[in-house]
Amino acid sequence: MGGQSRHRSAGIASAVSGVLRALSICTPAALLDAPAALAQAFAPTALSADIPAEPVAQALEGFARQTGLQLVYVSGVLRDQRSHAVSAGLGANEALTRILEGTGLRFEYLTPRSIRILAAVIGPPRETAPMTPAGGELQQVMVTANRREENLQNVPITIQVLTGETLAKLYASTFDDFVKYLPAVTAHGVGPGQNNIYVRGLGTAAAGIQGSGWGGIFPNVAVYLDEQSAQLPGRNLDVYAADLERIEILEGPQGTLFGAGAEAGVVRYITNKPKLNATEGMVNAGYATTAHGAQSGNFDATLNLPIVADTLAVRGVIYNEKRGGYINNIPATFARADTDLSVRYLGIPIPANSVVINNSNVVANDINPVTYTGLRVETLYKFNEDWNALLAQSYQNMEADGVFAEMAENSLGEPLHGLSVQLYNPSYDKDKFENTALTVNGRVGAVKLVYAGAYLVRSVEQAQDYTNYARGVYADYYQCANPGPTPATAQCFTPSSTWHELERNTHQSHELRVSTPADWRLRGIGGLFYENYQIQDQVDFLYLTALPYFHPIGPPTGYYTLNGSPLQSNGTPVTFSTPGAVFVPAPVRSNNPNIRPLGDGFFNDITRGYAQKAAYASVDYDLIPHELTLTAGTRYFRTDSSEVGSTVGSFGCELTNGATVPNPCVNHSNLTNLNSENLNRTYSGFRSRANVSWKVTEDALLYYTWSQGFRAGGFNRAPFAAEGFSALSVGNNPWQAQAKANGGWVAPVAYGPDTLNNNEFGWKTTWMDRRIQWNGAIYQEDWNNAQISVSATGVISYGVTLNGGNYRVRGVETSGVARVTTGLTIEVGASWNHSELVKQATLLWADGTPIDFSTLQRPGGQPLSNPGGAPGSALAGAPPFQGNMRARYEFTINGYNAFAQIDAVHQSHSLATTDQLSIDLQGNSIAYDLPAFTTYDGAFGVEKDAWLVQVYGENLTDTRPELYANYSQWYKAVTVGRPRTIGLRFSYKFSGS
Repeated sequence: MGGQSRHRSAGIASAVSGVLRALSICTPAALLDAPAALAQAFAPTALSADIPAEPVAQALEGFARQTGLQLVYVSGVLRDQRSHAVSAGLGANEALTRILEGTGLRFEYLTPRSIRILAAVIGPPRETAPMTPAGGELQQVMVTANRREENLQNVPITIQVLTGETLAKLYASTFDDFVKYLPAVTAHGVGPGQNNIYVRGLGTAAAGIQGSGWGGIFPNVAVYLDEQSAQLPGRNLDVYAADLERIEILEGPQGTLFGAGAEAGVVRYITNKPKLNATEGMVNAGYATTAHGAQSGNFDATLNLPIVADTLAVRGVIYNEKRGGYINNIPATFARADTDLSVRYLGIPIPANSVVINNSNVVANDINPVTYTGLRVETLYKFNEDWNALLAQSYQNMEADGVFAEMAENSLGEPLHGLSVQLYNPSYDKDKFENTALTVNGRVGAVKLVYAGAYLVRSVEQAQDYTNYARGVYADYYQCANPGPTPATAQCFTPSSTWHELERNTHQSHELRVSTPADWRLRGIGGLFYENYQIQDQVDFLYLTALPYFHPIGPPTGYYTLNGSPLQSNGTPVTFSTPGAVFVPAPVRSNNPNIRPLGDGFFNDITRGYAQKAAYASVDYDLIPHELTLTAGTRYFRTDSSEVGSTVGSFGCELTNGATVPNPCVNHSNLTNLNSENLNRTYSGFRSRANVSWKVTEDALLYYTWSQGFRAGGFNRAPFAAEGFSALSVGNNPWQAQAKANGGWVAPVAYGPDTLNNNEFGWKTTWMDRRIQWNGAIYQEDWNNAQISVSATGVISYGVTLNGGNYRVRGVETSGVARVTTGLTIEVGASWNHSELVKQATLLWADGTPIDFSTLQRPGGQPLSNPGGAPGSALAGAPPFQGNMRARYEFTINGYNAFAQIDAVHQSHSLATTDQLSIDLQGNSIAYDLPAFTTYDGAFGVEKDAWLVQVYGENLTDTRPELYANYSQWYKAVTVGRPRTIGLRFSYKFSGS
């Protein structure tokens, strides 16, 4: 065997040599004592006659006779197995797939005319950690990245796969658990289910901004639950990983087969499907304790039950896990300070009778527990040998209390102890989803058809303390009475405030897909796709505390025009205070049509989304059968984006402003009715891909891929002018001279799509009798018109999205697995990325003149940067290096199977955001540099018959990895990894006929 391995390795290393290449192709056939002629290119014959349902051994004999293919297998693996019936006319691959379907067997080509039959590798449920001998060949992993089932090693794109077995070994049940083991993938967020996912460092937007539903940028990484698209701005669908077959992470643009949401990649959750002829189940339970925090517990149970033999089966899973908190809300007092921006610009001290508050009523330890509860039921019905239908229903409820970011510095810039915050009101995030999906599989002749339809509803209710806003610009208007003309009579009411969000997201999708047999020399896949994607978001900011001085606000009942237009000559909306404004009654679409309670100082009530229609096709042609393949594909898309609703504030509703204020204060805000802005845009075009893959030997694939991705554009709430004291605003201050001369700057009401072009060279190889696997890729990604979020209060406007320039990412990724010796497996993965801004976005003054930011200053004299930063600036969430290593040793002791495992993860520093304009209350940039970190995990366990007991430890050195940092709540909030956690898990599995 060693000689055979060296022979194949030499063939790979000398791929450029035609002689050695020919030898490497012939070698496997020679090893099987087959004639040398078997190594020549060979096109197997299609079936000339039906093969009935019968014992697998007999079916394979008939298959071999009809196709002329040689089959190699150990007779024992066929024992007691029955095949499916196969119709005449099918190609060899399709026919053999049908014969083996449901048997637990798979096949692979050894040479163009010899096939090996062996046990299939299907990821077991999450908690299963089978003690498989680790001295033999590596198991194959099957994926559907190209919308057909293929061996991972034969797919010419970079894919990271976490099988059910791998998830069990990592003790990973949530997204936050497993993302750290994915080189080139990062996540910026403020808690479970509140992340932006970035692949290969393609990230800009700030996460953690309240109301990301109405104002957040659409994700550029798609999230799929089986066939259902499920992405949402700032909120990843955090599917609990119970009874999953695998999780696939497709890197690089996937715009051809997966559409607009897959600009930078795709995260796909693939569930285990019902088995028609197997009764099996599993129960798992666990307990854990977290350093500096509370205890945790989990339970889940899976059952697969055939109802009608060979026809109907049901599979279900239920789960519940509660993770203890580790963030402490410590005692604190909030008193206004003369340095607060809310009064500093008025030039007066804080009124002497200002209300001071403390947080004694909400002081507590471990305030951030999170609970996952859910179930999934799937029913598979087989109509006949060619047609079946799968109906799946999923439900999950996640409730996360408190906050998951420590307060590194409070709003006065004072540092706090780790794992602590100073909050004055309760905070929580309730996030649930339901998904109904129907998938129909069938065939007409040799052509396979798939219909996949699904409807997902995700509902979020979230509330958070917002007291620190009292130190921000303009807060005095809502919380203080008469602070200007007569300071002695001024008073400031309580600074205690919160914000509350209700968000409802729906995805309705339908896809019809057709594909030809995988063994045809010219084969293809194509389809039609439709998606209706809607976000209904209502965010109320309850920071108005000077209650006696305001009337309540509500949704508008129309809009204002000037000379028949809802926009003024400078491009900003006409408001109630615009001279000559005329009110036009008109309906407005509101999720909550009611008058808001007194104390609601501002709200966004917005519905947005898009309808996506597409047709796609991809064709593979074997230039040399089983060796050299050319692939080309394209997708025509049409995306119709829209936004309606209202954004309403209390400015102008103060009773002491000298004007008549209606009660309620409706149509009196300086903000807008979005329906009047006609926020509708259509984007259409083609996005394509092409690649060449060369199967150098049976164990080595080289490929080059070119691919394109895209993301839909969106809308800002209104074309707001820059704020009053900004260098971009028309004014009489020295730093505003350019703005005054050129008419100032107004944020665009719409921002356009961004696009991604990827060039990638990769390799996928196995060595030493398939005991070593080494894959990798070198790539360059060009990201044009990248969408960026800027929240620079006092400079532009809070929460504006712009097209921020062009970025380039160059990187290398590699991964390897080695069965070093009997029982010992080592896995490694790493990525190196270099991202930079190669072309700044050009922003224009109102008169069309380009803005030269190098000549502008802030009011205090500090330089004013381009929103996207200086040339060479790095992207957010783009660490130059990420790597991990895992070693697992499996052995037997006194009749028990046992294992020991150690894991290490390292990530270098990265930026929290590309926003170079925004600063904190102390004048520091919020483009925080997140430091490098290294964490270690470990585990050991024993298995006997159906039982498995495991002890595991996560973050064994109890480090504090800073995963993200933001300033959206007016203090530096740092999302940190969970402290050291030690746990114990029990598993019991059973099966029967």
